[in-house]
Amino acid sequence: MFRGGRLAFGNRSSTTAKRQRMQAITPQLTGELANHIGKRTVSQAKPFGVGNYRELVEHVARLAYVNRNHLLFFRGQNKDYRNKAGASTLYPAIYRGDQVPQVELEVRFKDLEAACRTLRTLFTERRIEGHKDVSRKRYIQWSILQHYEVVATPLLDVTHSLRAACSFAQRASTDPTCHVYVLGLPYTTNRISIHSEEDVVNIRLLSICPPSALRPYFQEGYMVGTPDVTTNFDTKTELDVRNRLIAKFAIPRAKYFWNSGFEAMPESALFPSGDSVDELCREIKTRTRDVESSSSSGQFLVEWAQLEEKLVPQARQLTERNVSVGEAIDALVRHKRISGDLAAALHEIRRVRNAVAHTARKVEGYEIDQALKRLQELQRRIPESH
Repeated sequence: MFRGGRLAFGNRSSTTAKRQRMQAITPQLTGELANHIGKRTVSQAKPFGVGNYRELVEHVARLAYVNRNHLLFFRGQNKDYRNKAGASTLYPAIYRGDQVPQVELEVRFKDLEAACRTLRTLFTERRIEGHKDVSRKRYIQWSILQHYEVVATPLLDVTHSLRAACSFAQRASTDPTCHVYVLGLPYTTNRISIHSEEDVVNIRLLSICPPSALRPYFQEGYMVGTPDVTTNFDTKTELDVRNRLIAKFAIPRAKYFWNSGFEAMPESALFPSGDSVDELCREIKTRTRDVESSSSSGQFLVEWAQLEEKLVPQARQLTERNVSVGEAIDALVRHKRISGDLAAALHEIRRVRNAVAHTARKVEGYEIDQALKRLQELQRRIPESH
């Protein structure tokens, strides 16, 4: 569930929440890259174009030398996703979206926890090697679910292999150009390295995944995120891995990118056959879809209740009597607080709401999703009470 919401991420800190902020680094650039970005930041500048893999390796070698206080990791993407300010963003999937209401963020974490429970149960029931670690450690659960694309988590996939990053970027892209990001992270000390002073967690998948999980071993996979953060934070940018961005490159999708002696990782290496954890995660994904459908219903009912709290008091003030939400909508039309078209749309959504509340199994998931999206759009057109 990744629909856009109506409220921007705001201040989510509380007096009891632990403050987290992924520390931004100041990248050391080669002269060529410095001239390319000029007075902009790396995230604001256009990706630096390279023509072949050998050229990219040489650029990365020079960056590794001048950024010796950091260990370099890579991420390949089909597009350079940017925010409204024009800067590249590298958010973990659970936080993606320009505008996401608090209620949806909480639903996403509920979906994640449901998938974690299923993962723990299946690993334990089937006595998969490493099941005790999986049952105890949240970061291991999140890493498996993220790497096998079961559900969105607060972790971002990266790799220590430049070749793997380039292969993924080209595989996912349909455009002539794709993108590779170079990230500077603290040196790892453990299989789960938590760097409290920089608020960075770096997870080495090769060390935490059971041997039956083949994909991480072929891909040299790692996970990066901000430790101990869920729905409480000051600003969303604290969770953006672009805070660790050193450089970004644009590479051609064409095969000629790979020089003589170099070649892209084949599909059989990126997604090896016989991966029993992949099969298990497919099962979890199927179960999670059912959970997400239920979560959609819950979110829809919650947001409709919030709407009622907005409409009914206004109508009661205007009519000086106790009214239902249907009567409140009509009263607001009569008093010219909302338009007739808006009222008709709200009544239609109210009928869906009643069906979900009383006969949920008869309502298709896509109908709930459409009604929720429409509800979120209409919320903006409803005036606040005076």
